[in-house]
Amino acid sequence: MRIGIDLGGTKIEGIALDNQGRELVRQRVATPAGDYAWTLQAIAELIESIEKMTQRTGSIGVGTPGALSPATGLLRNSNSVCMNNQPVKTDLEKILKREIFISNDANCFALSEATDGAAKDACVVFGVIIGTGTGGGIVVNGQVLSGANSIAGEWGHNPLPWPGQNELPGPNCYCGKQGCTETFLSGPGLSHDFFLLANENKTAIEIVELAAAGLSLAEDCLQRYEHRLARGLSHVINLLDPDVIVLGGGMSNIQRLYKNVPEIWGEFIFSDVLNTRLVPPMYGDSSGVRGAAWLNK
Repeated sequence: MRIGIDLGGTKIEGIALDNQGRELVRQRVATPAGDYAWTLQAIAELIESIEKMTQRTGSIGVGTPGALSPATGLLRNSNSVCMNNQPVKTDLEKILKREIFISNDANCFALSEATDGAAKDACVVFGVIIGTGTGGGIVVNGQVLSGANSIAGEWGHNPLPWPGQNELPGPNCYCGKQGCTETFLSGPGLSHDFFLLANENKTAIEIVELAAAGLSLAEDCLQRYEHRLARGLSHVINLLDPDVIVLGGGMSNIQRLYKNVPEIWGEFIFSDVLNTRLVPPMYGDSSGVRGAAWLNK
């Protein structure tokens, strides 16, 4: 049995899978707000509950926002700030008295979809999470590629490729730079672009609805978004040459992206053939917790 834990800012989800990927049990608990010790205890109690319900012991994988530093072993870049600069893996292993496997949520998403999801059996998979931020994970031959610095897949903090004059220097990013791909392609990035056009605050979903209803400003905004996404993903293809790119996060629900973006990205890809597929996720919001369960492969 494989147990996966998805640590979120408001909830902690746990799942148990058998070796064929069939779901045995799933549970959720609230994340203790701002409390590191109680968060670890909540994870441990969730695992205990799952094993009690199944009457089985399983391997344990944990998906977290952020990543463990190769230098210190401490968690960094987590939006659950109480977890930052903490030895999460070491402390959990002390509580559970067994080995656990930890990776960031984008890696878990990519691993889930590469193992038995929308990119099953593909050799090289790039999993993209585009929501409030823009993250990515890489899976090669069924294994997560973390990289020497544990930042493999962090395409959102490269500059937007081939920027136009109206895209320079670009919006400020929380990382301290300007013009990061994330500032254009996240949900808030799309909303900001619409605000610059219409002087109205609209969510990404509302912008899509307005475009479908025929509002030209919203359609123009979405077309710019698609062109930017095509440019951003073309860099990924030129560097990684993946078989499949799977979109996740809230922006993955925009169905027109799967048709329009591949029609654009050929302009920027250094090849005379384009075999990379852009696909929606099979497991959606469940990919993170399922991928965590698959970490010990």
